[in-house]
Amino acid sequence: MSGANSWLQRQRKTDLAELAQYTGLRNYESFKKSELELALDEYLAENSSTFSSDPKLANYFSSRARTTGSPVKRDAPEGAVERLKATKRRVTKAAEEILAPESDDDDEPTSTATALARTPGRALSLASRIPLPATPADVAEAVDRSTVAVRTHVVSLYRESGITEATQATRESLSTVASVLFAISAFELYFLRPEILADRYAFTVPAITFLGTRDFPVFVPDMFLLLTSSFWSPALLWGFTSAVLPSIAGYFFNLTVNSNHGRPGRRSHASDSVVDPLTFSIAKALISYVVYGQGITFGGWIDETSIARINTAIYGGYRGILTGTAITGVLSIYDAVLKK
Repeated sequence: MSGANSWLQRQRKTDLAELAQYTGLRNYESFKKSELELALDEYLAENSSTFSSDPKLANYFSSRARTTGSPVKRDAPEGAVERLKATKRRVTKAAEEILAPESDDDDEPTSTATALARTPGRALSLASRIPLPATPADVAEAVDRSTVAVRTHVVSLYRESGITEATQATRESLSTVASVLFAISAFELYFLRPEILADRYAFTVPAITFLGTRDFPVFVPDMFLLLTSSFWSPALLWGFTSAVLPSIAGYFFNLTVNSNHGRPGRRSHASDSVVDPLTFSIAKALISYVVYGQGITFGGWIDETSIARINTAIYGGYRGILTGTAITGVLSIYDAVLKK
């Protein structure tokens, strides 16, 4: 047997490099395969007490046990040990030159880029230690894994946030005729509020040069109008014509009470509404048309100025109110058909 250990000779250079890194052998990057075999053989022989029980090196020590003496000293060809020692000296000297501080005549520190340019071997050694994907397929697989991980994390955050439950609850709450009635009333009140509770200047938000904004005046409702008849007269008129009187009519003229095929005394399971939405819509349409469309004051009980203010403020006037009642009436009929 000549040269390094036979088991080391059967290994590839990449396997030998991994084994050198694993065992702690230094300055092996510039070695050829034969030199790396000899270096590993000598290093493992000198540290046999440390690595002899390592399962990863069991084959090496088994192969070495079948030989006599040190493979480096007895089996190496003449001059191999000298070449190995000379190589080690060259590597050690190069490492000392790399690690030694560099300075010029002015004692100015050398930049990292200059140091790497002067020592390309060190730069290549550092680059070789950075774990990079072997093939484009590995890159694609890594990207896919990252994408799946991000998607899983986003889905987990979405589920834990409770957005799905809140969306479903909101949908169920709004999918009723009563919700549509409240929405239409809120729409009317949105346009009526500036008329009966006018805005007044409060303060100005100064301009922010950094954001490029201008002075922004802020207006708030004048709450002192709550103490005047200018607010209460139209507010009460709208409340009675759009909510109170239609609700009374829908409560007493509730067609869902006897909707169990003409058998009074037994309430239908579908009659969950205290106020019949269809009757409510019809009553609101009739009252709004009489008061706001025809201007009936019922013998002076209703202020003509309040009628005019409401008719002007609400979007579309009394025709807009009639359109809202038509929508809620159709939805009431559709809801009754679905429950049957």
